[in-house]
Amino acid sequence: MSTTETHQAGAIASTGAVSLWRKIDRGDLARVLFVAACALAVALGLAWPWPQVPVVAVVGLAVGCWPILKEALGDARERRMSMELSMLIAIVAAATIGEWVTALLIATFVLAAEILEDLAMDRGRDALTDLMAFLPDAVRVRQGGDTVTVPLGEVEPGQIVVVAPGGRIPVDGIVVAGESTADQSRITGESLPVDIAVGSEVFAGSVNQIGAVELRAERIGAESSYGHIVEAVRQAQESEPPVQRLADRLASWLIYLALGGAVITYLVTRDITSTIAVVVVAGACGVVAGTPLAVLAAIARIARSGAFIKDGAHLEALSTVDTVVFDKTGTLTIGSPAVTQIRTAPGITEEELLIFAAAAEAYSEHPLGQAIVRHARGLGLPVGPAEDFTYRPGLGVTARVTGRMIAAGSRGLVADAPDKVEGQGIATAAHVAIDSTYAGTILLADTIRDSAKQAVAELRQRGLRTLVITGDQEATARAVAAELGIDDVRAGLLPVRKLTTIDAEREAGHKLAMVGDGVNDAPALARADVGIAVGSGTEIARECADVVLISSDLNDLARTVRIAKRARRIVMFNFAGTIAVDLVGIGLAAFGLLSPVSAALIHVGSETAFILNSARLIPGRRTR
Repeated sequence: MSTTETHQAGAIASTGAVSLWRKIDRGDLARVLFVAACALAVALGLAWPWPQVPVVAVVGLAVGCWPILKEALGDARERRMSMELSMLIAIVAAATIGEWVTALLIATFVLAAEILEDLAMDRGRDALTDLMAFLPDAVRVRQGGDTVTVPLGEVEPGQIVVVAPGGRIPVDGIVVAGESTADQSRITGESLPVDIAVGSEVFAGSVNQIGAVELRAERIGAESSYGHIVEAVRQAQESEPPVQRLADRLASWLIYLALGGAVITYLVTRDITSTIAVVVVAGACGVVAGTPLAVLAAIARIARSGAFIKDGAHLEALSTVDTVVFDKTGTLTIGSPAVTQIRTAPGITEEELLIFAAAAEAYSEHPLGQAIVRHARGLGLPVGPAEDFTYRPGLGVTARVTGRMIAAGSRGLVADAPDKVEGQGIATAAHVAIDSTYAGTILLADTIRDSAKQAVAELRQRGLRTLVITGDQEATARAVAAELGIDDVRAGLLPVRKLTTIDAEREAGHKLAMVGDGVNDAPALARADVGIAVGSGTEIARECADVVLISSDLNDLARTVRIAKRARRIVMFNFAGTIAVDLVGIGLAAFGLLSPVSAALIHVGSETAFILNSARLIPGRRTR
């Protein structure tokens, strides 16, 4: 490492240490130091005025035990056994038999452990504070011919926002003027700058780097991608996932075990010192505090990786999934297909077929219908008005165009369409009927997302099964699945059949994550163990989902699953480690192999280790 790098590392460490020091409550620190000084004084023989009841020890315990006593009394009123209550019992027992140094040291260790716990939790909460403090308070917007500065809260959708080079992008929007590059790492997890130009979508929380750009505001404040991330981390602080309730129950069991072990130890050995050590050694704060810290830190890390999870319970559910179910169009593919070929029935021209199909599809929001309309307009063909428009999920559309009934969609809608059309392979066939008579087929091909293959490969490497459920044709779906290496395909499914498939998979014992983007995916997203919506999908899909991939990059999906499973491994390690340490410690203490002070060291050391283990998930601060 160079001298410059050494100085930089030293500066970073120094800054971190100063920041950590500032977070410590001065009153709590003074209390710990005072109690530790009293313990040292008694150990050195300061026993005035009575050796049996030194004033220094009594004062030290009064000062040190006050916060412990308040917590213990509150837990006792709620008939809940807690670590504070068990430690208070141990401290009182040690003082009763004249073990003043032991009582003071136990109090010192407990108070120090609480400071360490608070520091770790503060670091987790900083993930939210860091996010919320990033957006600018004031924004420059176009009003008439002028540029004025207004508070961010007063910006409305449709307004033109001006962002200078180096400025923070305050809203989700579309670039309407200028070119630049944007650092979107806070939102999408993409480490490299992204080129933006007219028509590009940008996200709140990004940093404009090179040129000035003007944006048309689309989503603002809580509705923006950044707002969703902040809300997700906020809810993570407030929610209590099932694993947290398990941690609380485990803590109670361990305390009852320690108290029961202490009673048995005293009845068998009549050794009060060993009895106190048994009570002191058992600690479950590592799982009680470490579990919510791991959940909060994981959600914050996922938010930095391009996704947000709406609740800690969804993170826990995601960590247990064994099967990832994908919709095809708009999820594995970009959802913007293009017309590749047109096959017509005798007596129908390509232009005529396109004119009728485009008019019928003009009101459709389906990507295939929009592609047909774009293609017709690109050729300069007129797209006339339609009447009696009807969308039939999973089948297609019907409409009346210039007095003729047009149907465009699958063979389920156009019954006399051929089973196979020349050129149909990975392309999707949109069959067209005019007045209930087959008129031709428009072939459209979608583009597979660049991130899909790598994401599916990583999921499979992690032992997850992959499955495609789609309303598209069997041949097309299987071609896409084969290219991506997906295990199983269920094609030609209406929305209700997608639900049936989800139910059947769950009944077979699988834990499912469903990934989709459209209106017809919403029921399946809601029914799966975890619903995951791509950010480019429909509003209803994002509302029904438990997880949203902001940039629609499927690598964010793989990363999110990886972090969720890592969080679960950390929590389970803390569970197993706490049980092992407590059982071994109780056994050693019962046989007189641990003094109360040694037991307190083991208690605090293990608790700190498990909390710090959870803290490994906390994302690093970004300073720009």
